[in-house]
Amino acid sequence: MPLFNWTEKSASILQQGGVIAPDERLPWPQTAVMGMQHVIAMFGATVLAPILMGFDPNLAILMSGIGTLIFFFITGGRVPSYLGSSFAFIGVVIAATGYAGKGLNPNIGVALGGIIACGAAYTVVGALVQIAGTGWIEKLMPPVVTGAVVAVIGLNLASVPIKNMAASNFDSWMQAVTFVCVAMVAVFTRGMVQRLLILVGLIVATLVYAVLTNGMGLGKALDLSGVLNAAWIGMPGFAAPVFDAKAMLMIAPVAIILVAENLGHIKAVTAMTGRNLDAYMGRAFIGDGIATMVSASAGGTGVTTYAENIGVMAATKIYSTAMFLVAGLLAIVLGFSPKFGAVIQAVPLPVMGGVSIVVFGLIAIAGARIWVENKVDFSQNKNLLVAAITLVLGTGDFTLKFGDFALGGIGTATFGAILLHALLNRKSA
Repeated sequence: MPLFNWTEKSASILQQGGVIAPDERLPWPQTAVMGMQHVIAMFGATVLAPILMGFDPNLAILMSGIGTLIFFFITGGRVPSYLGSSFAFIGVVIAATGYAGKGLNPNIGVALGGIIACGAAYTVVGALVQIAGTGWIEKLMPPVVTGAVVAVIGLNLASVPIKNMAASNFDSWMQAVTFVCVAMVAVFTRGMVQRLLILVGLIVATLVYAVLTNGMGLGKALDLSGVLNAAWIGMPGFAAPVFDAKAMLMIAPVAIILVAENLGHIKAVTAMTGRNLDAYMGRAFIGDGIATMVSASAGGTGVTTYAENIGVMAATKIYSTAMFLVAGLLAIVLGFSPKFGAVIQAVPLPVMGGVSIVVFGLIAIAGARIWVENKVDFSQNKNLLVAAITLVLGTGDFTLKFGDFALGGIGTATFGAILLHALLNRKSA
């Protein structure tokens, strides 16, 4: 597929439940709307992650768009993916900067230097994969491993909406209303509305929330004052990196987690589309690594392929890379609009939590789909144990510490699955 040369598919294919492949696209108006849906899907996490680290959320949005375009060009427009703020950096950034948890991080420069070091390490890994090929990765990560890794990306995040995005019983009920709204849009509508199930479900649930809170006083009222007071156009808060050896050594190992996330993303998309994207794995790592360095150079967060977008693609069956080009451009524009950032932050937290439950669940199912489509034999004890242990390590967020560096649930699950499979597979070698 030459860059910018997608085969256009009629919008009527949506009525027939058709699939839009990476090298295909809908007419541009529908492609633009789908791109916006991906921007919305990643917004909750891309705004939350920088806030937790004391970074400027609007700058994070801007750099996520730039990072997505960098990834798009380096992969030749062949890997459908959006790059957003990575949660893998939160723990090490807080540890390296001593951030107190409120307002802008006064030591942000130190964190940025460490993130750049991480991006450089990640890029080197990508170059090695590009030179040596992916055969060794296939040997290390057969379908039983990749399916488990993809599943735990969703399962590891499950506690975020359930534990952190529902402060009251009303909020929990609102989360339930939200995922029911999304499910009803997915099942009872057709065409473009059905493909926009995340966006439409979120809007409907927000309206329900407004009626129940602002109208009936049942919960925290929907507050739009931030939207009204925000400027339409404004510059985000740029910052310069500071290269501190201790912080760089602490943050750079996060590259291991980013490799695991990106690998899981590519395997999930391969399973969903039926198109082997392994040939672009090295370029995907390089694109993500360079995007991370560019983002941190301006004051933004480290970026990674976004699990939320896997969920949206799984639900819509639209894998066109064209919509990620649009999404990246939209994010750049929106990064200069404090008002749009205020609109997203005005979406009630339980509504965003309900949407997250749907999206993270779809990621977990994408992992199970890898097992089904590759006919993984769970009557073999080695497959059964690799999958079982990996799922619990990832879901329970099993963490191992190496000095100041902590390898969290996704990392321990990924490398645990690889090492356990290699150990147990020795019997059949």
